[in-house]
Amino acid sequence: MPYMVDATRAIGRTTLRTVAAVGRFGYLAVDAGRALRKGSLWAPHLVGQMAKIGVASVPIALFVALFTGVVLALQAAYTFTGAVPQYFVGTLVGKTMLLELGPVLTGLALSGRVGAAIAAEIGAMRVTEQIDALETLAYDPVAYLVVPRVIAGATMFPVVVILADALGISAGLGTAVLRLDMSAFEFLKGLRLFFESWDVWFSLIKSASFGLTVTSVGCFFGFHASGGAEGVGRATTRAVVVSTMIILALDAFWAATLLK
Repeated sequence: MPYMVDATRAIGRTTLRTVAAVGRFGYLAVDAGRALRKGSLWAPHLVGQMAKIGVASVPIALFVALFTGVVLALQAAYTFTGAVPQYFVGTLVGKTMLLELGPVLTGLALSGRVGAAIAAEIGAMRVTEQIDALETLAYDPVAYLVVPRVIAGATMFPVVVILADALGISAGLGTAVLRLDMSAFEFLKGLRLFFESWDVWFSLIKSASFGLTVTSVGCFFGFHASGGAEGVGRATTRAVVVSTMIILALDAFWAATLLK
């Protein structure tokens, strides 16, 4: 019986902490919306954040996409052997990269790189009282720190994902030609067969929502870090874990909502 009481209390505490965190995140989102009017504070930092979040993330995104395209082509050929025409390899690689693996794998990879970096940077500023100093100097820390990062994430994630999609499909094409004895014409025939322009828009919508998630979650946990260096480490870990979970939930949401 005491074990059940302890378990109930633990569940209750976890629920209360979760609800409180959601409420604090809501307050931060409202403050960020209001801070959009303070363009003089966040606009000068926007290009720098776009470079840090987007341009600097291109190598890891392309690395992931390269091997994803290779594996997709090989597995598609193995699955389709003797069952369907070989050009369907191009169909599977194109559809899968655009609709699923391109945005999701890139989002998950960048949640570790971008989300962790944002949480660590802002968390360090919180525990060393630099954010308090900004407030003392009449600077809005949300406009100064959160808004440029969130806008940069929502803007640059789609750019990075489109590059990853293109490289993944190109890697699939190269694998099909060099390893599977397919012609480029066959692969491109399958790629064009079921291609729709909506596939590209779907990839962009998903990646923009992932960018918004990763940067906003990183900012949230960084803003509420406490407890010195150990607290910054906890905030960084939580930012990556929570953003990863939200990305997977958003992936299912967009699939159920937009793919009809």
